Amino acid sequence: MRREVVIRRKWLTEQQFLDLLGASNLIPGPTSTELAIYLGYTRAGHLGLVLAGVLFILPAMFLVLALAWAYGRYGSTPQVGALLYGIKPVIIAVIVQAIYSLLPTAVKTWRLGVVVVLSAALYLLGLNPLIPLFGLSILVMLAENRARLARTVGMGRMVLAAPLTPGAAPVAVGAVGFSLVLLFLTFLKIGATLYGSGYVLLAFLRDDFVHRLGWLTDHQLLDAIAVGQFTPGPVFTTATFIGYLTGGWLGGIVATVGIFLPAFIFAAAVYPVVPRLRGSPWTATFLDGANAAALGLMVAVAGQLARSSIIDPLTAILGLLAAALLIRSQVNSAWLVLGGALVGLVARLARG
Repeated sequence: MRREVVIRRKWLTEQQFLDLLGASNLIPGPTSTELAIYLGYTRAGHLGLVLAGVLFILPAMFLVLALAWAYGRYGSTPQVGALLYGIKPVIIAVIVQAIYSLLPTAVKTWRLGVVVVLSAALYLLGLNPLIPLFGLSILVMLAENRARLARTVGMGRMVLAAPLTPGAAPVAVGAVGFSLVLLFLTFLKIGATLYGSGYVLLAFLRDDFVHRLGWLTDHQLLDAIAVGQFTPGPVFTTATFIGYLTGGWLGGIVATVGIFLPAFIFAAAVYPVVPRLRGSPWTATFLDGANAAALGLMVAVAGQLARSSIIDPLTAILGLLAAALLIRSQVNSAWLVLGGALVGLVARLARG
C-alpha cells in the first residue's frame, strides 16, 4: 500500500500514511483492511471508504470460495491429505514467527509481559477470549493510570471491580444447530471485538467454532488457516472458508460480510477523532494491554493447534526449519507453504 499510494501515485505523504497506519491499529478488526478503508476515505470521502474496502476484500473472498469448494470436493483424497500433512507444520511456524516479531512491540514493560502469560493461561483454562482481552486491558489501563485514578473521587473501587464480572465462566462444549443468522452474528462479534494481529483470530475461531458451536474440528480449522495464509489479501478471509464449510456459498458470503462489516463502521466513526486516541493516557494504555493480551492468546492457540499438526519427527523438523527460516530471513511464507506441500507429497510417495 505504501509503495502504491505514497511512492507511485503520491496521493499521500509518508507522515500521512504512517498516521493512518497507526489509526488502523487503534480500532478492533483487520488492520490491513482498515488501512485500505482509511486510504479510500482520505482520498474520496465516504464513497472512497466503501470502494477501497470492498475492492480490497473481494478478490481474496472469491479466491478463498473457490479453494473452499475444491476442499469440500477433494479434501478427503489421499493427495490432498498429503499436501495438508506438510502444510500444517509450516502454518504453526508462521504463527510462531508472528509472535516472535510482535514480542518487542507488545511487551514494553514487565506488566505487559505478565499480561501475555495471564492471557494465555486464562484462555487455556477455558475462558472466552474476550475475558482476558478486555479484562486484562482494563487492568493495565488502571494500573498505568493509578495516580489519575486516585484523583477520581469515589470511583476507584467501582472501576477496579469491573473486570471481575460473573461472565467469566468457561463456555460449555457442545454442538449447536447451524443457522446463517448465528454464523453472521458470530463473525460480527469477532470482527467487532478482535484486537491485534490477524493471527489472534485463531483464538476466537477455535473458541467459537470448535469449542462452543462444534461446527469444525481442529483439523478443519488448521486447513482454514492455511488457506487464509496462503491466499493474497487479508488473513480474515479465513472466515470465508469457514462460512463455506458450514453453510455453502451463501455461508461464505454471510461470514465475510459479518467479519468485515464492523471495520467499515468503526473506520467511519473513529476517523475524525483518531489523532486524540493515542494522545490519551487512558486509551493508549488500554491498547497496550490489548496488544499484550492478544499476543498471549496467539501463544495459547499456537500450542493447542501444534498438537494437531506436529504428529511425527518429520513434521517437527519441518515446523522448526520453517520457523528458523522465517525468523532469520525475509523469505515469503507462501513459498514455505508450497515447500511444505511438496514435502508432504514426497513423504507420501516414499511411504508408498
